[in-house]
Amino acid sequence: MKAADVMTRDVKVVEPDASIRHAAKLMDDLDVGVIPVCNGRRLVGMITDRDMAVRALAAGLGPDTRVGEVMTDQVAWCFDDDTVEDVESKMRGLQVRRIPIVDRDKNLIGIIALGDLSTDEVPGVGRTLREISEPSEPDLSRRGH
Repeated sequence: MKAADVMTRDVKVVEPDASIRHAAKLMDDLDVGVIPVCNGRRLVGMITDRDMAVRALAAGLGPDTRVGEVMTDQVAWCFDDDTVEDVESKMRGLQVRRIPIVDRDKNLIGIIALGDLSTDEVPGVGRTLREISEPSEPDLSRRGH
C-alpha cells in the first residue's frame, strides 16, 4: 500500500507571508494544531500552534507576525509513492503524528496523520503510536549546549 492510498488530499495551507493571526484562525476553523506552509503548492514549512506560542508570543511578537518568521522550515516529508511502512517508519523515527506528502517536485499533495493509518488495512499503527509517544532525549544542540 502506498502513501497516496491513505493520505488526506484536501489539505488547507497558508503562505509564508500570511499573519499568524490568519494561521491561528484557520487552525481554529479546521480544529487542527498544524498547517503546512506553501509557496503556491510547494511545501516550504509547517506552522504549529506551539510555534506560535513559543516562537511568537513568548518572544513578544504580535498577531500580525508573518508565518514565515516563526514556522518550522526543516520539514520532513514522504513521497506519494512511498510505502505506508516507510511512512510509518519515518513518523516513528521523527516522533511526529503527521507528515506531509509531496510529489517529486516537492509540491504538497496530501498529509498523513495517525488517524489515516488506523484502519484495518494498515497494520502497525499501534507500534507507530507507541514509538512516537515515547519520551525522547532533549535536543540540547538547539539551545546552544
